[in-house]
Amino acid sequence: MDARSCIRVDSDVLIVGGGAAGVAAAIASARQGLNVTLVERYGFCGGGAVAGLSGTVCGLYEATNNIAAGPQQVVFGFADEFCRRLEAMGGLGEPLLYGKTWARVHDPLVWREAADGMLLEAGVRVIFHAVAQSVQMEGDKVEGLSIWTKQGPLDARARVVIDASGDADVVAMAGLPNFIGDNGAVQNPTMIFRMMGVDVDRFIREYGVDTIMPEKVSAMIRAKHNAGEYRLPRAKIWLFPTTRPGELLCNCTRVIGPDGRELNTLFHQDFTDAEIQGRLQAREYARFFRDNLVGCERAFLNDTGVQVGVRQTRQVSGVKTLANADVIQGAKFADGIAVSPWPIELHSGDKPKVEWLLNDYYEVPYGCFVPARGEGLLVAGRCLSAEHEAVASARVTAQCFSYGHAIGLAAAIAVHENALPRSIDGKDVRAAVNADGARID
Repeated sequence: MDARSCIRVDSDVLIVGGGAAGVAAAIASARQGLNVTLVERYGFCGGGAVAGLSGTVCGLYEATNNIAAGPQQVVFGFADEFCRRLEAMGGLGEPLLYGKTWARVHDPLVWREAADGMLLEAGVRVIFHAVAQSVQMEGDKVEGLSIWTKQGPLDARARVVIDASGDADVVAMAGLPNFIGDNGAVQNPTMIFRMMGVDVDRFIREYGVDTIMPEKVSAMIRAKHNAGEYRLPRAKIWLFPTTRPGELLCNCTRVIGPDGRELNTLFHQDFTDAEIQGRLQAREYARFFRDNLVGCERAFLNDTGVQVGVRQTRQVSGVKTLANADVIQGAKFADGIAVSPWPIELHSGDKPKVEWLLNDYYEVPYGCFVPARGEGLLVAGRCLSAEHEAVASARVTAQCFSYGHAIGLAAAIAVHENALPRSIDGKDVRAAVNADGARID
């Protein structure tokens, strides 16, 4: 591509991906007086929370065996600010029981509008319907990106680039060290969907307030599946009442290929098969609900995610790596820039594995977002440097907000001090997020 034919866009900070991490990073750095550009492939922000219809803010509250004590919030900062914005707009429900912790269901349309408003207020330049297609390098330093838009290519340059793509796309395009899951094996994707026409009160009376469905529902799914009446490859399911009357948000599907293979959405055929098979499964679970579950007799499939929900793909090889043991033991770090109380959730096979961290949280160090090699680049979101089981905890929405908040502030420090991101002390980033309401200490 001839750079002379491109439209030139110069920024202090250039961010790829408008999910929770990208939005938080853009707003955090722009509030520090920087010129910030956010590039997003859809016509709205939200990433997995909106396009993938994950629909919940997970990771705000401690897990506990003492459910009667109620939710104890441990994550604040930008995550808390965004939730308060959603709540004020009528787009966030009260905490719902989720096993040993709580989650909050959001309205994905309100999520988009909240992000739009906050980005505009912060003065972020947003470029929708745009895709990063190559990296501008000077030696080992990332200096910008070639961005494709319907208007044509953009030559986007910045002092700091943040990869919030979820898939470490910029890292990979730059040829920097990365890895995929557990020796290439990743958690399976899920097609999340919504059911309308549900008598939610009857449903809750029958199945309880826990959004993880009881064993009697799982047993019925297994029996109907094994009898060949329905194709229901996952028996342990999550059903959430939403902010809308008569609606359930349904996290049920286990999306595999038509030939039974596990799918990795980095591969174009796997991604395509995931979308098609996901929609077929959503229809099948919806049919099962309507035929068998109390309160769902008149329910109907309202919509599915704009795309299949992706849990894990490619991750950066970082200066530091969050270990599985760090999550289980509630590890704390002097340069911890975000906290998480969320359990390890491994979605593979027909029954997810959940490992709880009770009445505690772990911290994620700054080095997990700094590439082991390469300058001028940071990552934010689920493509952080973390072991397979650790990322099964660290990838959820509240934490992605927190990562973006911290990395946006780290980028601001780098610009203001004319420093490389890797030279920044994580303790200074921790101090910056605490000064901005994170309450880590």
